Amino acid sequence: MKPRIKLAETRPATGGVLALYEQDGAYSINFSGQELMHSKAAASEKLLGKLGGESLPKDQPSRLLIGGLGLGFTLATALEAAGPDASIEVLELAPEVIDWNREHLRELNGKCLDDPRVQLQVADATAVIRKAEPESYDCLLLDIDNGPVAMVQKGNANLYSKSGVRTIKSVLKPGGCAIFWSAGPDEKFAARLKQAGFQVKAIPAKVHEGAKRAAYLLYQATK
Repeated sequence: MKPRIKLAETRPATGGVLALYEQDGAYSINFSGQELMHSKAAASEKLLGKLGGESLPKDQPSRLLIGGLGLGFTLATALEAAGPDASIEVLELAPEVIDWNREHLRELNGKCLDDPRVQLQVADATAVIRKAEPESYDCLLLDIDNGPVAMVQKGNANLYSKSGVRTIKSVLKPGGCAIFWSAGPDEKFAARLKQAGFQVKAIPAKVHEGAKRAAYLLYQATK
């Protein structure tokens, strides 16, 4: 087996170490030694983007927000499913992750950043959503941190709180949806979504396409 090579690392202001690794053509991003994502285990990220792109209206301009760039799989599949008049805003808190996609990961999904439908921002998704105009988005795709249980940045938990869920609902157009990536079942979070008036669907998601069983969940909340 070929050795694992550290391609780059950064130390976020919130603490810890975020690092990009390559091993035998596969890529991963780790936070303080714990793997956050891997290019050979990206089926759930791909499904997230596919569902988001398919949810957009195809006969009129639409607006989709992706919270978290990661290895770019969610963006890639969202672009494949979205129509030509879609506007896809990608918010990534760590500018280094954007640089990694442009440089080290260009042949993986980095070229997607050049798509004219993509608007890229170095920004906190929670802050952007809170400042957004009411009923301004058709879909939000939120793969922030480690899902409803924040791991990298504790402030990310605000997005999944009662007030965060209400804010998300307010910025969605009627019939729009927010899809949340979750590392596993979270009944309390699902209950918060329902209490806010969302129609909630829990969608099983595999780690990789060849897996026999789903390991993660995508919570689709429709307004």
